[in-house]
This record gives sequence, structure tokens and C-alpha cells, in this order.
Amino acid sequence: MIVLMAAFLLVLALGGAGYVYAGAGRERQQKRFAAVVKPQAGRGAATPDGNAIKRKNVQQLLKQIESRSAEQKQKITTRRRLDMAGFGGVSVRKYWIGSAALGLFVVAFCFLTHQGLLVIAMAAFAAGLGLPRWVLGFLKRRREKRFTAEFANAIDVVVRSVRSGLPTNEALKIVARESPEPVRGEFAKLVEGMKVGVSLEQGCRRMYESMPTAEVSFFGIVMTIQQKSGGNLSEALSNLAGVLRDRKRLQGKIKAMSSEAKASAMIIGSLPVVVMGIVYLTTPAYISLLFTERTGNLLLVGCAFWMSVGIFVMRKMINFKH
Repeated sequence: MIVLMAAFLLVLALGGAGYVYAGAGRERQQKRFAAVVKPQAGRGAATPDGNAIKRKNVQQLLKQIESRSAEQKQKITTRRRLDMAGFGGVSVRKYWIGSAALGLFVVAFCFLTHQGLLVIAMAAFAAGLGLPRWVLGFLKRRREKRFTAEFANAIDVVVRSVRSGLPTNEALKIVARESPEPVRGEFAKLVEGMKVGVSLEQGCRRMYESMPTAEVSFFGIVMTIQQKSGGNLSEALSNLAGVLRDRKRLQGKIKAMSSEAKASAMIIGSLPVVVMGIVYLTTPAYISLLFTERTGNLLLVGCAFWMSVGIFVMRKMINFKH
């Protein structure tokens, strides 16, 4: 009985497969397909309108800008660090010569004070490589803050100039002539580049390379999209200025809310260094073992490592992204 039932089911399956592959029911399938396709064709779905094409072009442009921004963030050379810090006239060779001279000066000072080899190596590394990069980073952040504080006003100047009938190039020239530094310098580079044939998109990209802030990225995106897709430039820039002012207001609110945590972190981070300095001034023989003995040097290295880890963790806790 089981064999007969299995044979019956096998024959039934083979017959169904043959019925399907033989084309039976194909007319019903075609009728259903035609019923589904015809209303879509009648609505004109196969021919996208101009807004859909423009929206697709804008999306592709945004993807290209994001990929270029990611590549620029990955490739930060010494030349670009100098430009971002405002030292465009200083060559990379002079920078490395100055760093090496600072490192040699610190090494000579450590030799004169009879420090250990480990302390000398750490001091030379910090003075020759760490300190110059930290100084460039500090100057870069200060320059970006000054730029961001005046960037919204510069965009308002462009908006009023465009609404009064001036072309975009003349509006950018007004900003390059009347705005304070560093906004004036960045827009002057943009205007000078456009005079020698650089496109507006390339000029905005170069501005972002020397001033890598979110505000400059927004400005470049708005200008590039308006140039390629059209639209009301004054309205777009006016909205951008409003967004930048809202971001600045949010930054101030975050700074006020996190000021207590930052003050506590600064006190906790500076307390060991201050105590060590006071002990060194009052009883230098008591703490000099940390600098003259090998065990003391190892203890200093361990303390510096764990203090760095603690400061890094506290910085991550109080550094809010906006």
C-alpha cells in the first residue's frame, strides 16, 4: 500500500510539472500580467518627470561629495596640517627642521640635568614629534572657531548681495574684501582661484581642505547643487545661515551644560602634576629618586600611561558631538 501511494504521488508530481512546463495556464498568467502593467503605463511610470531626474542627480552629487570628504579625512599630510593651522607660507622642510631643533634642545637640557636614558628618550619624542603636532592642532582648532564665528555673517552678506542683483562672483568678492580673518583669507583664495579658471566646486573643495569644518562642507554642498541643478541661491544660503546659527546656539548650550564636568576633569587631571611639582620644590631629595633610579623611571612611565588613559576616558565622557 505504501509503495502504491508513493507511486501515485510521484506520478501526480510529474504530471503537474509537465502541465506547468507545457504552457497550460499561460494565457491566464499573461492576462493577469497585462492587468497589472497597464495601469502603471497609463500613469506614466516608465517616463520619470524632471523633478525625479533632478532628485536623482542631487543624490548622486551628495554621494560623490561624501566620498571625497572621507578620502580627505583619511589623507592628512603635514602640508595640509600647516595649511589648516594658518601656516601656508611655512614649508614642510622648515617645520621638520624646527621640530628637530626643539628635540635636540630638550635632549641637551636633559643631559645637563643628568636625567636617565628613558627620560631623555621620552622627552625627545614628546618635544620633537608630540609638541609640534599638538601646537598645530591647537592653532587649527582656534582658527576653526574664529572662522565659524564669522561664517554665518559672511553668508548673509552673500545672500543680501545676490538679492540686490549682484552676481555670485561679486558677492564672494565683497566677502573676501570686507570680512575679518580667517574668513577673508579663505574667500580670497576662492575668488583668486575662480579668476584663473578654477570652478566653484573645486574652489569649495579647496576651501574645505584648508578649513575642514561641517559649516564649510554645507556651504560647498549648497553651492555645488545650486550650480548643477539650479534653484534659488539666496533662499538656500539664507536657510544655511539659519542652520549655522542654530548650530552655534546648540554649541553654546552644550558648553554651558558640560562646564562643570570639564572643570572637574581639569582639576583631577592636573592634581598629580601640581602635587609632584610642590613636593619637588619643598623636598627635592625625596622625589628625585623617580628621576635618577631605573625603578623610579619605570614608575613615572606607568603613572604617565595611566594618567593618559584616565584623561582620555574623561575627555570622551565630556566631549559631546553636535
